[in-house]
Amino acid sequence: MATIQKKIQVHNTQDFIRIQDLLYLCLAKWHWFVLSLAVCLGVAIAYLLRTPPVYTRSASILIKDDSKGKSASTDMESFADFGIFTTNTNVNNEMGTLQSPDLMREVVTRLHLEMNYLVEGRFHKNTIYGDQLPVAVTLTDFPDNQSAAFQLHLGKDGHYTISDLTRNGTPVEGEVNGQLGDTIQSPFGKMAVTATAHYRKGQETEIEVIRSTIKGAVGDASSRLSVVQNDEKSNIISLSFQDVSIQRAEEVLNTLISVYNENWVKDKNQIAVSTSMFINERLGVIEGELGNVDNDISSYKSQHLLPDVQAAANMYMAQASEANAAIKSLNNQTYMARYIRNYLTSETNRFQLLPANSGIDNPNIASQINEYNNQLLERNNLVSKSSVKNPLVVEMDASLAAMRKALVSSIDNQLVALEAQIRSQQSYGGQATSQIASNPKQAKYLLSVERQQKVKESLYLYLLQKREENELSQAFTAYNTRIISQPDGSMAPTAPVKKNILLVAFALGFLIPVVIIFIRENTNTVVRGRKDLESLTVPIIGEIPQYFSYKRKWLFRRRVKPNTKAIVVKEGNRNVINEAFRVLRSNMDFMLAAQKEQNVFVITSFNPGSGKSFLAMNIAMSFAIKQKRVLVIDGDLRHGSTSSYVDSPETGLSDYLSGMTDNWKRLIAYDNRYENFHILPIGKVPPNPTELLENGRMETLIEQLRSEYDYVFIDCPPIDIVADAQILEKIADRTFFVIRAGLLDRSMLPEVESIYQEKRFKNLSLILNGTESTGGRYSYRYGYRYGYHYGYASYYSSKEKRGG
Repeated sequence: MATIQKKIQVHNTQDFIRIQDLLYLCLAKWHWFVLSLAVCLGVAIAYLLRTPPVYTRSASILIKDDSKGKSASTDMESFADFGIFTTNTNVNNEMGTLQSPDLMREVVTRLHLEMNYLVEGRFHKNTIYGDQLPVAVTLTDFPDNQSAAFQLHLGKDGHYTISDLTRNGTPVEGEVNGQLGDTIQSPFGKMAVTATAHYRKGQETEIEVIRSTIKGAVGDASSRLSVVQNDEKSNIISLSFQDVSIQRAEEVLNTLISVYNENWVKDKNQIAVSTSMFINERLGVIEGELGNVDNDISSYKSQHLLPDVQAAANMYMAQASEANAAIKSLNNQTYMARYIRNYLTSETNRFQLLPANSGIDNPNIASQINEYNNQLLERNNLVSKSSVKNPLVVEMDASLAAMRKALVSSIDNQLVALEAQIRSQQSYGGQATSQIASNPKQAKYLLSVERQQKVKESLYLYLLQKREENELSQAFTAYNTRIISQPDGSMAPTAPVKKNILLVAFALGFLIPVVIIFIRENTNTVVRGRKDLESLTVPIIGEIPQYFSYKRKWLFRRRVKPNTKAIVVKEGNRNVINEAFRVLRSNMDFMLAAQKEQNVFVITSFNPGSGKSFLAMNIAMSFAIKQKRVLVIDGDLRHGSTSSYVDSPETGLSDYLSGMTDNWKRLIAYDNRYENFHILPIGKVPPNPTELLENGRMETLIEQLRSEYDYVFIDCPPIDIVADAQILEKIADRTFFVIRAGLLDRSMLPEVESIYQEKRFKNLSLILNGTESTGGRYSYRYGYRYGYHYGYASYYSSKEKRGG
């Protein structure tokens, strides 16, 4: 038993569906594919109709190098020594800036992207924006972190009504009426509905207004923005924006570039502003220091009387020279004055003339000497003409003596004056000499202070110049970008892509049935067909396909399951199921050729609903058509499935087994078409069916029937549920074990093999029932692939269609 189970389990683990068999299964389920394709394509078309088209607009900008994007004043590079204006433009950084939420927030605020206006369309709501928008709604004091929605009904006369209000997804009661241009109070705060330039008077419109949160609008816009670099080595950036409105997409890109440029200029000017503040601060400091230096120089010069060091030195040198010259002149005058005095006082020179040019700088003395010489000349002339005793001479001598005395006195006074002047000039010259000695130290101090003054003055003038250049740079700062291509794009929507969606829908419509069939086939644990029985050693005498009938509805034929109690075997019918019963009949004839006396057959199974009654009746009918006397006994005393074929009469096998009658022939039911086809029903359902079967009367009945009929078929209940099949098997010659495809679990196959190997039922044979003629690996078609199906089935099927 363990060997049998292992053999079958190994076979099952290797039993995977082949591509060819999957193709047969798919072809058989062609209507699944039609339905799946119809559903998937229908869903795709509905999606395309219900989804607003999305358009893409793209623009390209060039990020300039620093050498091309600087301000008008190139001398600003001089500040590179201070660490200013030394950064280089990084394209990746600019891409990050373009995608920053703060930049998009400014765009959302300027274009009011948080406000969405929708109108009803044919299949979906259409977004209106720009030149399509007749009015604009302004919520003055509505918080940025809250959302709102409402219906705006615009009347022909400019009146409007706001209804269906919701705030943060919560309905708000109330209705608001107003006039265009008025600011009204609403549940959302102050609200104004104003007409745009595209408003037409007399226009009546129903608009759905949705106000998103600013953060939500920024996130939504950012998610639809794409910023990519064209090439790693280029400075060109491509911007793309997707939107249901072409105009809004173009305006978003234009505004984004504009805001980026403004922020860039603002950042650059911020540097310039900071630089200006630095320059002004340094100018104030230097101005104070320069004033202190000027004060120091002024105070020092005032203190030391030095308006100019060089001029003062020259002046002091001149003073010293003048003092020396004056002293020399005074000494000369002193010498001459002493000489003349000594000359006057000398007795030898009493009547000698005095020098006319005495060198004494005194007009009075010079006039006295001149007068004295004139008087002396007269006296000497008079003496030469007379004598010294002449009274005139004596008088003149007395006058000359008085004049000499006065002249000596004048000279003495002049000497005193000259001595005083000499001392004064000597003091004056000493002072000048002292000033000349101290001048180098003063010059050194003033030179040091003046050098500081010149340095600070030069720096002060330099910063003044740079401040003016910085002011010019703020006024003439150029943008960092240059637009390569304006926002533009195709007028065809980029999403949803109809071709792709329809292709995906078609692929899904095709794949879904394939996947379902594949999973269904590989996860199916029941017997699927003859292929599952190849590992069994039990002989298989026939395979009966699932019987269906077709009902025409409109232009299509629909397959329906017929009444399971129908007898499908008919004389002259060449359809698939009739041929299958004929094959089974031929196999039975071949099997019984050498054992004609074995004409009692038990038909049983593991599962209820395996089709035992159906098989018993139709096998019997196939023999009855051959003019064989056939009897079908309903051996299932609990259900009487076979009895239902003859409307379940009140009398039957149970009456015979219970001893209520001994004439079994009175209990027989006859077929209306074939007199040689008989049925023995159960009659009334007995309370003790097992005891009736074991009382011996059934065995007696069978012995009588062997000689009356060519074939006796006993329809038994399933084995291992009740003991009826085991009891009836003892009095039968052969056992037909029915395996219903799609019902019996494959794990029960080892048990079937065990029953056969242990011979618990005599001459056990298998009948595979209910296989679907789908062309699959395990189907009826597979079992007869090389013989029956490709020959008779296709022929008789076409013949049947023609009414043959």
